[in-house]
Amino acid sequence: MLMPRQAVPGLNLPLHGGGHFDLAEAGEHRFTMLVFYRGLHCPICAKYLKELAGMASQFAERGVRLVAISSDNAERAAEMVERIGDTPLPVAHSLPLQLARDWGLYLSTSRGKTSIGIEEPAVFSEPGIFLVRPDGTLYFAAVQTMPFARPDFADLLGAIDFAIAKDYPARGEYTGAV
Repeated sequence: MLMPRQAVPGLNLPLHGGGHFDLAEAGEHRFTMLVFYRGLHCPICAKYLKELAGMASQFAERGVRLVAISSDNAERAAEMVERIGDTPLPVAHSLPLQLARDWGLYLSTSRGKTSIGIEEPAVFSEPGIFLVRPDGTLYFAAVQTMPFARPDFADLLGAIDFAIAKDYPARGEYTGAV
């Protein structure tokens, strides 16, 4: 299990359109927000990523670097980008399933075609959102077993504003006896 204030697994993944996303290259950002999504087959993911793309500038104003990530291959990632439209949101693909598991993401198996007629991969990861500090430590995590009821991006912006204004530490770090 990932723990707040502790190092997260490394991530270096290919990006749609070329290049790589490397978590270790945080630069001057306050946080990197990793938005793990299920894949092209998920209509809820497309809607969620479109919403995030529309708010990208608001996250950037707060010093938050964004990336959407899935285990989809390059072709399926390109189709997702086409579905969500012209976007400033970097989309990383080809997440190895073992690395998804290392991040604490739940894995699901295919149930065939989804409601939009796209075949689910044999195995894929369920959603998760992580805020990672530039030093590579976990600040916030929300991991799900289902595609619905995800964290609201406007709420996350408010939480980031609070964390910045109050220099609020990552919570949930206690591992001692209970």
